[in-house]
Amino acid sequence: MTELLQAQLVAAIVIGAAATIEDIRNRTVPNYYPLAALAAGFVLHSVNSGWRGALTAAAGAVAGFAVFLVFYILGGMGGADVKLMAGFGSLVGLNGLLALAFWTAVVGGLLALTVVALAKCRRRSAARPHSIPYAPAIAVGVCLALVSA
Repeated sequence: MTELLQAQLVAAIVIGAAATIEDIRNRTVPNYYPLAALAAGFVLHSVNSGWRGALTAAAGAVAGFAVFLVFYILGGMGGADVKLMAGFGSLVGLNGLLALAFWTAVVGGLLALTVVALAKCRRRSAARPHSIPYAPAIAVGVCLALVSA
């Protein structure tokens, strides 16, 4: 495992865990978590590859924002989640964004199924919950994207 990958994983775990806790507790992700991920991505890629690294981080951030902006516009995701994806897009770079989106979608789908199953087991209304915190799926997705690269 390279030093860059180790540093990316540490940043993803720390920022992802903090954002997850905040999202579960308060159903929101403050802007400083996406900004921390964005800054970590720029710093790590720049130190590793100079200005090309900065471009990699920028491209990952823009693409992460753009991909998840569609889900925000369609009403399936909150704005904080879109910003968090942009921050983590910076961390994984453009080349890791497809894996990030894939793993986030897989984990998010499993999370949604779990929430619905638990609601049925508790004999509550089988209706869909109004919202599901998505930061946990994004946090696990970024870690899986990094280790699967």
